[in-house]
Amino acid sequence: MASSLYTLFLFFVTFTCSSVYAANVPSNGLVLPVRKDAKTSQYYATLEMGSNRATVNAVIDLGSQFLWFACDSYTSSTYNPIPCGTKKCELAKGIGCMGCNLPPRPGCTNDTCGSSPYNPFKNMLYAEGFAEDTLYSKNNLKVPELPFSCFHAEYLEGFASLATGMLGLARTEIALHKQVANKFKLPHKFALCIPSDKGVGKIFIGDDKYTTKSLVSTRLIINPVSTYPIYTEGDPSDEYFINVQSISVDGRPLAIKTSYFSIDEKGVGGTKISTINNFTVLHNSIYKPLTRAFVKAASNMKIKSVAAVAPFRACFSAESITKSGTGPSVPTIDIVLPGKDIYWRIYGANSMVKVNNNVLCLAFVDGGKEPRTSIVIGGHQLEDNLIEFDLVSSKLSFTSSLLLQNSSCSRV
Repeated sequence: MASSLYTLFLFFVTFTCSSVYAANVPSNGLVLPVRKDAKTSQYYATLEMGSNRATVNAVIDLGSQFLWFACDSYTSSTYNPIPCGTKKCELAKGIGCMGCNLPPRPGCTNDTCGSSPYNPFKNMLYAEGFAEDTLYSKNNLKVPELPFSCFHAEYLEGFASLATGMLGLARTEIALHKQVANKFKLPHKFALCIPSDKGVGKIFIGDDKYTTKSLVSTRLIINPVSTYPIYTEGDPSDEYFINVQSISVDGRPLAIKTSYFSIDEKGVGGTKISTINNFTVLHNSIYKPLTRAFVKAASNMKIKSVAAVAPFRACFSAESITKSGTGPSVPTIDIVLPGKDIYWRIYGANSMVKVNNNVLCLAFVDGGKEPRTSIVIGGHQLEDNLIEFDLVSSKLSFTSSLLLQNSSCSRV
């Protein structure tokens, strides 16, 4: 009888815990609000961490490997450092073992799995320690035991004034999207919709309620050589690369060597997606034919060229450009992808930037003759485009400008 009661008790506890855990998962997965900082044009997500639900404004980086934020005043009863030499440390690809000579607190513990948070705005790598705590989202999803790293606020140089950390969304085991997918048995995918103004965009993790019929898909490819500042030989890149075939302006292909679009054995070349670069950066041998073709096509539309405004080289009189539902009425730019009629079309709202009341410039930047990556598609070109990263099918899907649908990322 005692054995039967014990078995019944175990069943009740297991069923209750499983039910509570499952009940914690909203039907739309995890959703985080995204805002744009007007001064820096950085995009940050807002979340809450720990038992005291401290607000964290984390700059979104598709190339960063994990969540990290300033812990100077962070307190939480659910905070736990990840010990070095453990399976969790191995999963996080911890580096070494960290210690601290000061009284224990979040970010200051001994025998802690070493982390290497990276500040891309100052190109600085730091030695810190991994920990785990509970994340809370605005749609009430509770993510327990989420790995992250503490950081000193003094190292936030170059960040937006309201930012307190960085949300890494790279292809790693401890990235937020991977952790949410694993913990709640959700599809391993996430979507990003960054706003172009003071509105609020979103990050969706584990759900596709945002899906529209206008999504176009292409394969995500792997760069065989890591692009992170510190890595082990043989590590592939954690960033998101796509296979661009060519670029067209107003439907006319540019004369560009196809070798620039491919990735060589040293990991050089190719095309990646970045939320850290404000504007798309192009290899000089891609940038020059693009600007020439764009200026010529603009001239055919009676758009008047004016003096360049750094860092842009193709600028135009705002007075000579009419407006449309997709922003300034200028030549379209197509990023051509594998498959029949598969391309990412860039309209005026994403191809042009207003530098003053009188001048609009082509919002692409010359990356020089020897960049690591030939094309880095930057934040301005991503604004008001819904972009889905499906890491089960290894594909990238996108809408092109939502303005075509009389919508925006603030209204998704």
